[in-house]
Amino acid sequence: MERVETILKRKGSNVWTIKPDAIVYRALEMMSDKGVGALVVVNDEGKVEGIITERDYARKVILQGKSSKETYVKEIMTKELFVVNPSTTVEECMALMTEKRLRHLPVMEGDKLVGIVSIGDVLKAIIEAQGIMIEHLSNYIMGGYVK
Repeated sequence: MERVETILKRKGSNVWTIKPDAIVYRALEMMSDKGVGALVVVNDEGKVEGIITERDYARKVILQGKSSKETYVKEIMTKELFVVNPSTTVEECMALMTEKRLRHLPVMEGDKLVGIVSIGDVLKAIIEAQGIMIEHLSNYIMGGYVK
């Protein structure tokens, strides 16, 4: 089965990051500019400290009556981070995302951030794998009837 490393080779390993002391408004601007729904939060030494998502913003700023221009990323970021590594299978990602209700999984090799996969990336990989399986089964069945 397909692994995270294959997804990263296909989509690239760009990960957009932000500092914990940044203003939430800046995080929102960056997400909008980059067309992403999450940013990995890293400190000055490059150590991953958490993730900030559109969901964090909606639940911890807007619904709390706070201002995105007066709130820091570190105040609303998700600190309990679930990560995968390049050898994690797509099925393992889907299981983790489903169980923990996640939309983004940072990809780590030891302490190094090497990518991020989204629920869309994982679903695309699963749909492609199913399409290949259907094609193989169809060829097998059709081949069986031709004989």
